[in-house]
Amino acid sequence: MTKLFLLPVTFFSVSLVALGIDFDFKDPKGVNNIIFQMDAPLESINGSGDGVSGKVSFDPSKPQNTKGSIFLDASSLHVGNPLLKEHMHGKDWLNVEKFKVIKFQLSKLENIKKVKNDYLADAKGKMSIRNVTIEMSMPIKITYLKDLLIKRNRTPGDLLIIRSKFTVKRDDFNIQKGQNLEKVANNIEISLNLAGAAPSK
Repeated sequence: MTKLFLLPVTFFSVSLVALGIDFDFKDPKGVNNIIFQMDAPLESINGSGDGVSGKVSFDPSKPQNTKGSIFLDASSLHVGNPLLKEHMHGKDWLNVEKFKVIKFQLSKLENIKKVKNDYLADAKGKMSIRNVTIEMSMPIKITYLKDLLIKRNRTPGDLLIIRSKFTVKRDDFNIQKGQNLEKVANNIEISLNLAGAAPSK
């Protein structure tokens, strides 16, 4: 039987900055998700997770102060094959009953560059999956869309879009380290495209 892996994802956690705009990433439309791919010699595994929540505080005049927290419900991770999904959620892999949340704790943004409405940077922080936390860095694009929440959620306010593509290694999180590499790749490619809402008060 084919065993599955885990998909990490991503998440940011830090105290909020009082002067920033607080954006909520629990999307009422249910569109926010992460996408992952694992390309091993014998099998390519693709899936997603839609249990996204959390908040980010962002000040367009001081993007270096960006703080917040985004979480992924590990049980929301999904692949099309039911057996693979069962293994992925099981004790040998993600163990979603015990380790319910995947998160990334943001410590700082570095190398910030503004291009029109986009802020390009390196997000540095701590990724936590199961009972393992590691320091890591990922490229990130933050897009601030003032007054455009009305066009997405029919509610006045601002939007914050976070996009990122990066790779994590399941070995780093002690998930079946070195096992089943012919079917379950060590490298996990992750894509984020998340929208946060800040309704007008």
